[in-house]
Amino acid sequence: MAQINPSWPPYFVSHRYQGLRAGPRLIVTAAVHGNEGCGTLAVRRLMAELEQGALALRAGRLTLVPVSNPLAFQLGQRGGERNLNRHLAPSDAPRDYEDHVANWLCPLLAEHEVLLDLHSFQSQGQAFVFLGPRDNAGELESFALAAQEEALAQRLGVARAVDGWLATYALGVSRRGKAPDGDVRYGVGTTEYMRQQGGWALTLECGQHDDPAAPSVAYQAIVNTLAHLGMLDAPPPAAGPLEVLSLYEVVDKLDDGDRFARDWTSFDPVSRGELIGWRADGSPVTALDDGRVVFPNPRSPSGQEWFYLARASSRF
Repeated sequence: MAQINPSWPPYFVSHRYQGLRAGPRLIVTAAVHGNEGCGTLAVRRLMAELEQGALALRAGRLTLVPVSNPLAFQLGQRGGERNLNRHLAPSDAPRDYEDHVANWLCPLLAEHEVLLDLHSFQSQGQAFVFLGPRDNAGELESFALAAQEEALAQRLGVARAVDGWLATYALGVSRRGKAPDGDVRYGVGTTEYMRQQGGWALTLECGQHDDPAAPSVAYQAIVNTLAHLGMLDAPPPAAGPLEVLSLYEVVDKLDDGDRFARDWTSFDPVSRGELIGWRADGSPVTALDDGRVVFPNPRSPSGQEWFYLARASSRF
């Protein structure tokens, strides 16, 4: 039997609400990363309104997880002992705290049809939503419910959508050669796991970690999702225009001396050949194509993602 560290939080918490009428099974998760608290605040606000009668669930099942990773949340950092949102899967022999989280969270996800996962990011920038892949029968992430994700993405209240996560992350993993057993699907997190179980899912990046508006972005997205799915007695939100981008490249930090040419913000535009930064030996790092810089992290440790590149998509 795996050892239990006495300093770990002793239990996990989810809250379930069941409407009187049949309807979708929706799960909303927050604090998958412990330093991303906007979703926790939004979920707790929604819980208070449900319990006080300001909102009423009319159909379907709603499960709310205000803190998905209690140890990371307690420590105020991205992970407890590792990143929960990578290589997420149940384990017969849990070795770390996040394995225990996965053994609780994965079966909970599989009980539902739809997942809204609430996150935030380190650099400055506007909220956006991560879409899954287009419908495909490929080996990495086969999928057949893209239309459902696209319809909800247009109603969350944000103006930008990004796809291409797993394929791009797998590209970086294969280059590093550090995934367990060489598994290029090491980038599987909550939404990817949900799709593997036959459901569909969106990750909402609600803004920068400390942005005071991020909890409101998260809360409105939950309400819009419930209305869109017909789970509230409220008119469904209108579809809004979306700028859609596709990730296509991840660039790792190779040395602690690697540095950016300027203070990049997520989705800053770049032109092909434009200087993004320098390696420790002074060699330039440039954009491969016209597009955007995504998730630039000047504090990234060497051997990890430094920034991503995205370009315009014709998906919508």
